[in-house]
Amino acid sequence: MFSYIWPLALVIISNTVYQICAKSVPQKIDPFASLTVTYLIGAVVSAVLYFVLNRDSNIVQEYRKLNWAPVVLGLVIVGLEAGWIYAYKAGWPVRTAQTVQCAVLGIVLIFVGAFLYKERLTWNKLLGVGICLVGLVFINLK
Repeated sequence: MFSYIWPLALVIISNTVYQICAKSVPQKIDPFASLTVTYLIGAVVSAVLYFVLNRDSNIVQEYRKLNWAPVVLGLVIVGLEAGWIYAYKAGWPVRTAQTVQCAVLGIVLIFVGAFLYKERLTWNKLLGVGICLVGLVFINLK
């Protein structure tokens, strides 16, 4: 059970701290300058964790197993990070931005799962999409 729960707990805790950090990036710094520090730290921590957790492994051999996904993920993560920083600089409140993003992303991923990964698209999921859309209207009412 723990092996099922801890990854999601890590995502929730990390995303909470992430949103606090993204909202706290100084207004006057260019988001991409800030991200160079973010990714330098991320690269160093990833390398250290790789070597700590894989003492007898060869990172070059690991790199030979790569496909297109990590490259595209790197590009997408830059867009994700910059998007949040720009959203907060534009004045989005944390409570609204995260909720709107999660609702829209949830709707998109229901269809991605159905069409790309052949996951079942049920009436319950479609009803959930409708509820999310109604919720978005209420969240954004002034």
